[in-house]
Amino acid sequence: MAVASLIGTPFHPRTGALNRNQRWREWAGYLAADRYADHHDIEYNAIREAAAMIDVSPLYKYLVTGPDAERLVDRVIVRDATRLRVGRVYYTCWCDEAGKVLDDGTVCRLDETRFRWTAAEPNLRWLRMNARGLDVAIEDISERVAALALQGPLSREVLQAVTGSTFGDLRYFRERGAEIAGIPVDVTRTGYTGDLGFEIWMDADRAPDVWDAVATAGEGYGARPCGLDAMDVARIEAGLILLDVDYTSARSALIPEQTYSPDELGILGRFVTLDKGAEFVGRRALERERAAGGPARRLVGLEVAWEGIEARYEARGLFPVLEATTSRAAVPVFAGGRQVGKVTSATWSPLLKRYIALASVEAAYEAPGTRLEVEWTVEARRGRAGAVVVPLPFFDPPRKRSVAG
Repeated sequence: MAVASLIGTPFHPRTGALNRNQRWREWAGYLAADRYADHHDIEYNAIREAAAMIDVSPLYKYLVTGPDAERLVDRVIVRDATRLRVGRVYYTCWCDEAGKVLDDGTVCRLDETRFRWTAAEPNLRWLRMNARGLDVAIEDISERVAALALQGPLSREVLQAVTGSTFGDLRYFRERGAEIAGIPVDVTRTGYTGDLGFEIWMDADRAPDVWDAVATAGEGYGARPCGLDAMDVARIEAGLILLDVDYTSARSALIPEQTYSPDELGILGRFVTLDKGAEFVGRRALERERAAGGPARRLVGLEVAWEGIEARYEARGLFPVLEATTSRAAVPVFAGGRQVGKVTSATWSPLLKRYIALASVEAAYEAPGTRLEVEWTVEARRGRAGAVVVPLPFFDPPRKRSVAG
Protein backbone atom coordinates (compact mmCIF):
# COMPACT_ATOMS: atom_id res chain seq x y z
CA MET A 1 0.00 0.00 0.00
CA ALA A 2 1.44 3.39 -1.00
CA VAL A 3 2.17 5.79 1.83
CA ALA A 4 0.17 8.47 0.01
CA SER A 5 -2.99 6.38 0.40
CA LEU A 6 -2.64 6.01 4.17
CA ILE A 7 -4.04 8.28 6.84
CA GLY A 8 -2.48 9.62 10.01
CA THR A 9 -3.47 8.39 13.45
CA PRO A 10 -5.03 10.81 15.96
CA PHE A 11 -1.48 11.58 17.13
CA HIS A 12 -0.26 12.44 13.61
CA PRO A 13 -0.46 16.22 14.16
CA ARG A 14 2.46 15.65 16.56
CA THR A 15 4.21 12.54 15.26
CA GLY A 16 4.19 13.79 11.65
CA ALA A 17 6.40 16.74 12.56
CA LEU A 18 8.64 14.68 14.84
CA ASN A 19 9.40 12.05 12.17
CA ARG A 20 12.09 14.16 10.54
CA ASN A 21 13.11 11.53 7.99
CA GLN A 22 9.49 10.65 7.20
CA ARG A 23 10.09 6.94 7.71
CA TRP A 24 6.65 5.33 7.76
CA ARG A 25 5.07 1.95 7.28
CA GLU A 26 1.48 0.78 6.91
CA TRP A 27 -0.36 -0.48 9.98
CA ALA A 28 -4.07 -1.23 9.52
CA GLY A 29 -4.37 1.55 6.95
CA TYR A 30 -2.58 4.12 9.09
CA LEU A 31 0.82 5.76 8.86
CA ALA A 32 3.02 4.26 11.58
CA ALA A 33 6.52 5.57 12.26
CA ASP A 34 9.41 3.19 11.63
CA ARG A 35 11.62 5.53 13.63
CA TYR A 36 11.84 9.20 14.47
CA ALA A 37 15.61 9.57 14.80
CA ASP A 38 18.29 8.77 12.22
CA HIS A 39 18.67 5.35 13.83
CA HIS A 40 16.33 3.42 16.06
CA ASP A 41 18.96 2.60 18.70
CA ILE A 42 18.26 5.76 20.71
CA GLU A 43 14.58 4.84 20.76
CA TYR A 44 15.35 1.28 21.83
CA ASN A 45 17.48 2.71 24.65
CA ALA A 46 14.50 4.79 25.77
CA ILE A 47 12.44 1.58 26.10
CA ARG A 48 15.08 -0.19 28.15
CA GLU A 49 16.63 2.75 30.09
CA ALA A 50 14.12 5.61 30.32
CA ALA A 51 10.63 6.01 28.83
CA ALA A 52 9.31 5.65 25.29
CA MET A 53 6.11 7.09 23.78
CA ILE A 54 4.70 4.70 21.16
CA ASP A 55 1.59 5.39 19.10
CA VAL A 56 -0.41 2.14 19.07
CA SER A 57 -3.69 3.69 17.89
CA PRO A 58 -3.95 1.47 14.76
CA LEU A 59 -4.97 -1.48 16.93
CA TYR A 60 -8.53 -2.58 16.22
CA LYS A 61 -10.74 -1.82 19.22
CA TYR A 62 -14.21 -3.04 20.10
CA LEU A 63 -16.60 -2.17 22.90
CA VAL A 64 -18.70 -5.13 24.05
CA THR A 65 -21.64 -4.17 26.26
CA GLY A 66 -24.87 -5.58 27.60
CA PRO A 67 -26.23 -8.18 30.04
CA ASP A 68 -24.61 -11.02 28.06
CA ALA A 69 -21.28 -9.31 27.39
CA GLU A 70 -19.40 -11.73 29.65
CA ARG A 71 -21.06 -14.71 27.96
CA LEU A 72 -19.89 -13.53 24.54
CA VAL A 73 -16.32 -13.01 25.71
CA ASP A 74 -16.34 -16.44 27.34
CA ARG A 75 -17.76 -17.99 24.18
CA VAL A 76 -14.96 -16.63 22.01
CA ILE A 77 -11.67 -16.44 23.95
CA VAL A 78 -9.70 -19.44 25.25
CA ARG A 79 -9.44 -18.01 28.78
CA ASP A 80 -12.14 -18.05 31.46
CA ALA A 81 -13.94 -14.70 31.20
CA THR A 82 -15.83 -15.32 34.46
CA ARG A 83 -12.51 -14.87 36.30
CA LEU A 84 -11.83 -11.53 34.63
CA ARG A 85 -12.73 -9.02 37.34
CA VAL A 86 -13.53 -5.36 36.81
CA GLY A 87 -10.31 -3.39 36.36
CA ARG A 88 -8.33 -6.34 35.01
CA VAL A 89 -6.98 -7.16 31.56
CA TYR A 90 -6.47 -10.48 29.80
CA TYR A 91 -3.97 -11.18 27.06
CA THR A 92 -5.57 -13.97 25.08
CA CYS A 93 -6.34 -15.46 21.69
CA TRP A 94 -9.41 -16.79 19.95
CA CYS A 95 -9.74 -19.73 17.58
CA ASP A 96 -11.87 -21.17 14.81
CA GLU A 97 -13.79 -24.43 15.17
CA ALA A 98 -10.64 -26.41 14.31
CA GLY A 99 -8.80 -24.90 17.28
CA LYS A 100 -6.55 -22.74 15.10
CA VAL A 101 -5.74 -19.20 16.18
CA LEU A 102 -7.54 -16.39 14.40
CA ASP A 103 -5.97 -13.50 16.30
CA ASP A 104 -4.58 -12.44 19.66
CA GLY A 105 -5.11 -9.32 21.71
CA THR A 106 -6.33 -7.94 25.02
CA VAL A 107 -9.70 -7.89 26.75
CA CYS A 108 -10.21 -5.31 29.52
CA ARG A 109 -13.22 -5.48 31.82
CA LEU A 110 -14.32 -1.88 32.35
CA ASP A 111 -17.36 -2.76 34.49
CA GLU A 112 -19.74 -5.67 34.99
CA THR A 113 -21.32 -5.39 31.53
CA ARG A 114 -18.66 -3.57 29.49
CA PHE A 115 -15.42 -4.83 27.91
CA ARG A 116 -12.82 -3.19 25.65
CA TRP A 117 -11.34 -5.68 23.20
CA THR A 118 -8.23 -5.09 21.06
CA ALA A 119 -7.06 -7.09 18.06
CA ALA A 120 -4.47 -6.99 15.31
CA GLU A 121 -6.98 -7.62 12.52
CA PRO A 122 -10.66 -6.77 11.92
CA ASN A 123 -12.82 -9.07 14.06
CA LEU A 124 -16.19 -7.32 14.16
CA ARG A 125 -17.92 -9.87 11.92
CA TRP A 126 -16.53 -12.81 13.93
CA LEU A 127 -17.71 -11.31 17.21
CA ARG A 128 -21.18 -10.62 15.84
CA MET A 129 -21.46 -14.12 14.38
CA ASN A 130 -20.78 -15.56 17.82
CA ALA A 131 -23.17 -13.16 19.54
CA ARG A 132 -26.29 -14.75 18.10
CA GLY A 133 -28.89 -15.38 20.77
CA LEU A 134 -27.16 -13.07 23.26
CA ASP A 135 -28.29 -9.72 24.63
CA VAL A 136 -25.09 -7.88 23.73
CA ALA A 137 -23.94 -4.96 21.60
CA ILE A 138 -20.60 -4.88 19.77
CA GLU A 139 -19.29 -1.54 18.58
CA ASP A 140 -16.18 -0.86 16.52
CA ILE A 141 -14.47 2.03 18.32
CA SER A 142 -11.17 1.78 16.46
CA GLU A 143 -11.39 5.31 15.01
CA ARG A 144 -12.85 6.92 18.14
CA VAL A 145 -10.20 5.76 20.61
CA ALA A 146 -6.50 6.61 20.45
CA ALA A 147 -3.87 4.67 22.36
CA LEU A 148 -0.42 5.73 23.57
CA ALA A 149 2.00 3.18 24.99
CA LEU A 150 4.33 4.62 27.63
CA GLN A 151 7.06 2.02 28.13
CA GLY A 152 10.33 1.76 30.03
CA PRO A 153 11.77 1.73 33.56
CA LEU A 154 10.87 5.41 34.12
CA SER A 155 7.40 5.18 32.58
CA ARG A 156 5.71 5.09 35.98
CA GLU A 157 7.42 8.33 37.02
CA VAL A 158 6.33 10.03 33.82
CA LEU A 159 2.76 8.79 34.22
CA GLN A 160 2.58 9.99 37.81
CA ALA A 161 3.99 13.36 36.87
CA VAL A 162 1.49 13.93 34.07
CA THR A 163 -1.59 12.65 35.96
CA GLY A 164 -0.76 13.86 39.46
CA SER A 165 -1.81 10.41 40.67
CA THR A 166 0.06 7.49 42.21
CA PHE A 167 0.42 4.40 40.03
CA GLY A 168 2.89 2.43 42.14
CA ASP A 169 0.08 0.16 43.31
CA LEU A 170 -1.37 -0.55 39.86
CA ARG A 171 -0.53 -4.19 39.31
CA TYR A 172 0.42 -5.94 36.08
CA PHE A 173 -2.51 -6.29 33.68
CA ARG A 174 -4.74 -3.96 35.71
CA GLU A 175 -6.73 -0.88 34.64
CA ARG A 176 -7.53 2.48 36.21
CA GLY A 177 -9.06 5.79 35.14
CA ALA A 178 -7.13 9.06 35.38
CA GLU A 179 -6.90 12.56 33.92
CA ILE A 180 -4.18 14.10 31.79
CA ALA A 181 -4.39 17.84 31.22
CA GLY A 182 -8.00 17.69 32.34
CA ILE A 183 -8.79 14.96 29.79
CA PRO A 184 -10.30 11.68 31.04
CA VAL A 185 -8.10 8.73 30.10
CA ASP A 186 -8.01 5.03 30.87
CA VAL A 187 -4.67 3.54 31.91
CA THR A 188 -3.76 -0.14 31.67
CA ARG A 189 -0.52 -1.67 32.88
CA THR A 190 0.14 -3.43 29.61
CA GLY A 191 2.46 -3.16 26.63
CA TYR A 192 4.35 -4.91 23.87
CA THR A 193 7.95 -4.36 24.97
CA GLY A 194 8.36 -6.80 27.87
CA ASP A 195 9.30 -3.93 30.19
CA LEU A 196 7.58 -1.85 32.82
CA GLY A 197 4.95 0.05 30.93
CA PHE A 198 1.45 1.39 30.53
CA GLU A 199 -1.01 2.04 27.74
CA ILE A 200 -3.15 5.19 27.82
CA TRP A 201 -6.56 5.13 26.10
CA MET A 202 -8.43 8.32 25.24
CA ASP A 203 -10.91 9.96 22.89
CA ALA A 204 -9.22 10.35 19.52
CA ASP A 205 -9.99 14.06 19.22
CA ARG A 206 -8.01 14.81 22.41
CA ALA A 207 -4.97 12.74 21.45
CA PRO A 208 -2.66 15.67 20.49
CA ASP A 209 -3.30 17.36 23.86
CA VAL A 210 -2.51 14.16 25.74
CA TRP A 211 0.68 13.71 23.68
CA ASP A 212 1.80 17.24 24.52
CA ALA A 213 1.21 16.75 28.23
CA VAL A 214 3.02 13.41 28.38
CA ALA A 215 5.94 14.72 26.33
CA THR A 216 6.31 17.75 28.59
CA ALA A 217 6.13 15.67 31.77
CA GLY A 218 8.64 13.21 30.31
CA GLU A 219 11.32 15.76 29.44
CA GLY A 220 13.06 15.32 32.79
CA TYR A 221 13.00 11.54 32.47
CA GLY A 222 14.50 11.15 29.01
CA ALA A 223 11.15 10.23 27.43
CA ARG A 224 11.09 10.30 23.65
CA PRO A 225 8.88 9.14 20.76
CA CYS A 226 9.62 5.61 19.62
CA GLY A 227 8.83 3.87 16.33
CA LEU A 228 8.08 0.31 15.36
CA ASP A 229 11.70 -0.61 14.53
CA ALA A 230 12.73 -0.28 18.17
CA MET A 231 9.54 -1.87 19.49
CA ASP A 232 10.10 -4.87 17.21
CA VAL A 233 13.52 -5.52 18.78
CA ALA A 234 12.05 -5.19 22.26
CA ARG A 235 9.11 -7.53 21.61
CA ILE A 236 11.44 -10.30 20.33
CA GLU A 237 13.56 -9.95 23.48
CA ALA A 238 10.29 -10.33 25.39
CA GLY A 239 9.35 -13.45 23.39
CA LEU A 240 6.15 -11.83 22.10
CA ILE A 241 4.62 -13.07 18.86
CA LEU A 242 3.44 -11.00 15.91
CA LEU A 243 0.57 -11.88 13.59
CA ASP A 244 1.60 -12.48 9.95
CA VAL A 245 5.21 -12.90 11.09
CA ASP A 246 5.38 -15.58 13.79
CA TYR A 247 2.04 -17.10 12.85
CA THR A 248 -0.67 -16.80 10.23
CA SER A 249 -4.30 -16.25 11.12
CA ALA A 250 -6.42 -19.29 10.31
CA ARG A 251 -8.67 -16.81 8.55
CA SER A 252 -6.06 -16.12 5.86
CA ALA A 253 -4.12 -19.40 5.80
CA LEU A 254 -3.96 -21.10 2.41
CA ILE A 255 -2.82 -24.55 3.53
CA PRO A 256 -3.13 -26.47 6.84
CA GLU A 257 0.57 -25.98 7.61
CA GLN A 258 -0.05 -22.23 7.87
CA THR A 259 -2.52 -22.64 10.74
CA TYR A 260 -1.46 -22.75 14.38
CA SER A 261 -3.10 -23.86 17.60
CA PRO A 262 -2.40 -21.94 20.84
CA ASP A 263 -0.10 -24.73 22.05
CA GLU A 264 2.06 -24.19 18.98
CA LEU A 265 2.57 -20.54 19.91
CA GLY A 266 4.26 -20.58 23.27
CA ILE A 267 2.58 -18.37 25.84
CA LEU A 268 -0.84 -18.62 24.19
CA GLY A 269 -1.03 -22.30 25.05
CA ARG A 270 -0.59 -21.57 28.75
CA PHE A 271 -3.74 -19.45 28.69
CA VAL A 272 -6.06 -22.12 27.29
CA THR A 273 -8.60 -23.01 30.00
CA LEU A 274 -10.20 -26.27 28.94
CA ASP A 275 -11.93 -26.74 32.29
CA LYS A 276 -13.90 -23.49 32.21
CA GLY A 277 -17.66 -23.80 32.40
CA ALA A 278 -18.53 -22.36 29.02
CA GLU A 279 -18.11 -23.92 25.62
CA PHE A 280 -15.84 -21.79 23.49
CA VAL A 281 -15.04 -21.88 19.80
CA GLY A 282 -12.40 -24.52 19.13
CA ARG A 283 -12.57 -26.15 22.56
CA ARG A 284 -13.22 -29.70 21.38
CA ALA A 285 -10.45 -29.56 18.79
CA LEU A 286 -8.01 -28.33 21.45
CA GLU A 287 -9.08 -31.10 23.80
CA ARG A 288 -8.40 -33.67 21.08
CA GLU A 289 -5.00 -32.14 20.35
CA ARG A 290 -3.92 -32.32 23.99
CA ALA A 291 -5.31 -35.83 24.42
CA ALA A 292 -3.13 -36.89 21.49
CA GLY A 293 0.00 -35.52 23.18
CA GLY A 294 -0.04 -31.98 21.88
CA PRO A 295 0.86 -30.43 18.52
CA ALA A 296 3.74 -31.60 16.36
CA ARG A 297 5.57 -28.25 16.51
CA ARG A 298 6.32 -25.63 19.18
CA LEU A 299 7.53 -22.04 19.38
CA VAL A 300 10.97 -21.78 20.99
CA GLY A 301 13.68 -19.24 21.60
CA LEU A 302 17.03 -19.64 19.88
CA GLU A 303 20.40 -18.09 20.58
CA VAL A 304 22.53 -18.20 17.42
CA ALA A 305 26.24 -18.67 18.11
CA TRP A 306 28.33 -15.67 17.06
CA GLU A 307 31.19 -17.97 16.05
CA GLY A 308 29.02 -19.60 13.41
CA ILE A 309 27.86 -16.25 12.06
CA GLU A 310 31.41 -14.97 11.92
CA ALA A 311 32.60 -18.09 10.13
CA ARG A 312 30.05 -17.59 7.36
CA TYR A 313 31.43 -14.13 6.63
CA GLU A 314 35.07 -15.21 6.92
CA ALA A 315 34.41 -17.90 4.32
CA ARG A 316 33.57 -15.08 1.91
CA GLY A 317 36.47 -12.87 3.00
CA LEU A 318 34.17 -10.37 4.70
CA PHE A 319 33.77 -8.82 8.11
CA PRO A 320 30.50 -9.75 9.86
CA VAL A 321 27.66 -7.32 9.21
CA LEU A 322 24.29 -7.67 10.91
CA GLU A 323 21.16 -5.76 10.03
CA ALA A 324 20.24 -3.30 12.76
CA THR A 325 16.53 -3.98 12.35
CA THR A 326 14.75 -7.25 12.94
CA SER A 327 14.46 -10.00 10.36
CA ARG A 328 10.99 -11.28 9.57
CA ALA A 329 12.14 -13.78 6.96
CA ALA A 330 11.34 -17.47 7.38
CA VAL A 331 14.76 -19.17 7.68
CA PRO A 332 15.24 -22.96 7.87
CA VAL A 333 16.30 -24.62 11.12
CA PHE A 334 18.16 -27.95 10.94
CA ALA A 335 18.98 -30.87 13.18
CA GLY A 336 21.74 -32.81 11.49
CA GLY A 337 20.93 -32.95 7.81
CA ARG A 338 17.18 -32.51 8.17
CA GLN A 339 15.08 -29.38 8.38
CA VAL A 340 13.04 -29.45 11.59
CA GLY A 341 11.53 -25.97 11.61
CA LYS A 342 11.97 -22.34 10.73
CA VAL A 343 12.99 -19.07 12.31
CA THR A 344 10.08 -16.61 12.25
CA SER A 345 11.61 -13.46 13.84
CA ALA A 346 15.22 -12.66 14.63
CA THR A 347 17.30 -9.73 15.83
CA TRP A 348 20.55 -8.68 17.41
CA SER A 349 19.75 -7.86 21.04
CA PRO A 350 21.64 -4.71 22.10
CA LEU A 351 20.95 -5.51 25.74
CA LEU A 352 21.84 -9.20 25.73
CA LYS A 353 24.64 -8.87 23.17
CA ARG A 354 23.37 -11.97 21.37
CA TYR A 355 21.63 -12.81 18.13
CA ILE A 356 18.25 -14.18 19.17
CA ALA A 357 15.31 -15.65 17.31
CA LEU A 358 11.83 -17.04 17.67
CA ALA A 359 11.44 -20.32 15.82
CA SER A 360 8.77 -22.92 15.16
CA VAL A 361 10.33 -26.38 15.47
CA GLU A 362 9.23 -29.98 15.77
CA ALA A 363 8.19 -30.83 19.32
CA ALA A 364 11.09 -33.26 19.76
CA TYR A 365 13.50 -30.29 19.63
CA GLU A 366 11.76 -27.87 22.01
CA ALA A 367 13.76 -28.66 25.16
CA PRO A 368 16.14 -25.92 26.36
CA GLY A 369 19.72 -26.85 25.58
CA THR A 370 18.88 -28.62 22.32
CA ARG A 371 21.55 -27.95 19.68
CA LEU A 372 20.31 -26.93 16.25
CA GLU A 373 21.56 -25.08 13.19
CA VAL A 374 20.13 -22.03 11.44
CA GLU A 375 20.61 -21.28 7.77
CA TRP A 376 22.79 -18.20 7.28
CA THR A 377 23.30 -16.66 3.86
CA VAL A 378 26.21 -14.38 2.94
CA GLU A 379 26.61 -12.97 -0.56
CA ALA A 380 24.01 -15.43 -1.90
CA ARG A 381 25.99 -18.38 -0.46
CA ARG A 382 24.03 -20.47 2.01
CA GLY A 383 25.65 -21.90 5.12
CA ARG A 384 24.70 -22.77 8.68
CA ALA A 385 25.34 -21.33 12.11
CA GLY A 386 24.97 -23.22 15.35
CA ALA A 387 22.08 -22.36 17.67
CA VAL A 388 20.76 -23.52 21.02
CA VAL A 389 17.19 -23.62 22.31
CA VAL A 390 16.70 -21.33 25.32
CA PRO A 391 13.67 -20.57 27.52
CA LEU A 392 11.38 -17.69 26.59
CA PRO A 393 11.33 -14.81 27.21
CA PHE A 394 14.93 -13.85 26.55
CA PHE A 395 14.49 -10.75 28.74
CA ASP A 396 12.08 -10.57 31.68
CA PRO A 397 12.98 -7.82 34.18
CA PRO A 398 11.32 -7.95 37.65
CA ARG A 399 10.23 -4.32 37.22
CA LYS A 400 7.75 -5.42 34.54
CA ARG A 401 5.49 -6.96 37.21
CA SER A 402 6.63 -5.28 40.43
CA VAL A 403 4.68 -2.65 42.35
CA ALA A 404 6.09 0.38 44.12
CA GLY A 405 4.99 2.06 47.32
